[in-house]
Amino acid sequence: MSYIYETHLHTNVGSRCGKSAPEEYIRVYKDYGFTGIVVTDHFFNGNCAIDRHLPWKEQVSQYMQGYERAKEEGGKVGLDVFFGWEARLGNDEYLTYGLDGGWLLSHPEIVTASHSEQWSLVHDAGGALVQAHPYRERDYETAIDLYPYCVDAIEGYNLCDSQSEDERSRAYGNRYHLPFTAGSDVHDVNLIKEHQPFGIVSPTRWNTIKDYADLLRTHEQLELHIPNEKERTETFTLSLPVVVHEEKVRRT
Repeated sequence: MSYIYETHLHTNVGSRCGKSAPEEYIRVYKDYGFTGIVVTDHFFNGNCAIDRHLPWKEQVSQYMQGYERAKEEGGKVGLDVFFGWEARLGNDEYLTYGLDGGWLLSHPEIVTASHSEQWSLVHDAGGALVQAHPYRERDYETAIDLYPYCVDAIEGYNLCDSQSEDERSRAYGNRYHLPFTAGSDVHDVNLIKEHQPFGIVSPTRWNTIKDYADLLRTHEQLELHIPNEKERTETFTLSLPVVVHEEKVRRT
């Protein structure tokens, strides 16, 4: 038996760009046959909806509410809900899995961590990192920054990116022998009502988000859930400079 999980989802609680409430997603994913979802709202160093002037404990408490509300609703219909986040370091963003709110409370330094510091903090705690949409081109970015030795995997299929962007991401992953993940990067539930969501297929059902982190840390390719790849006909001409940062980090 296999289990399907959404790995990249935003709510209007933690993400400033989120359109949909946490509860709105639950029935849709359940009806698609998903086992669970991971709420990955934009982190405090990204497009986060939480007031950064609040005390750290209150920031974390408010940030966790998107996940907590989704989890409560998921419990009503049998959809598993897990916690993660999407950090932004300059131009590039990282999906973080395997850690919880208690860890965040104890590690406010994660907000200002460099790439290597983020890697050490997350990996030392048993977590995993995935670079989200590595070759995405948007007008708010100045370059495509790639850190192949500071991630466990890269997002090779993103429902919100063009096929050409995803193809470049996968070509990059292949060059550095990085496995791919897939996610919808959904901010509005209407996206996945119109297009079937992307996800990953796990050979086992997860009890906690640490189970996903453990799978990622094997650096083996997981089965991906790409039911009917969305017609993404737009083609972007690569215009942003690409910078590959090959600084090595301690592998654990």
